Amino acid sequence: MKGVVAGPVNLIRAFALGAQLPRSRPSPEHSLSASSRTVSALPCSSAECGTSALPAPAYYSIAPFVGALIAIAFGEPATWPLLFAALLMGAAIWLHLTERHEHEHTHEPLTHNHRHTHDEHHQHDHPEPVAVGTWHRHEHHHDTVTHTHEHYPDTHHRHSH
Repeated sequence: MKGVVAGPVNLIRAFALGAQLPRSRPSPEHSLSASSRTVSALPCSSAECGTSALPAPAYYSIAPFVGALIAIAFGEPATWPLLFAALLMGAAIWLHLTERHEHEHTHEPLTHNHRHTHDEHHQHDHPEPVAVGTWHRHEHHHDTVTHTHEHYPDTHHRHSH
């Protein structure tokens, strides 16, 4: 929904501020850039529909590295500021992916509908058998659970500390 709404809204804003469509055909580099952004957004969007969206921003954040490598392959210089920025972005991604967060926490009762597989947060019965590890979607209820395990602020871990 975000993309469906944001695209037209941003186009309207751009035209209201005086932007115009390009008069010439886009270069291969621009076409590659646009299609790369579109394709790279798909895993991010897919991950956000799952039970945990935590990896999505980290995976999506590598797009600038890929874009920079493609630009360098097309002849752009690898400058010191670019390399320093890549170092900072790489450090941020590393910190994000290696973050560990564990403490006792309580999941309040919740009824919702989302894509899931039967894991420690999804232990419920079905009218028909569902194979272990099979992803499926339906409305289901979570009872109150208090436990300790490593977790991230995802669909099932929105709580205060």
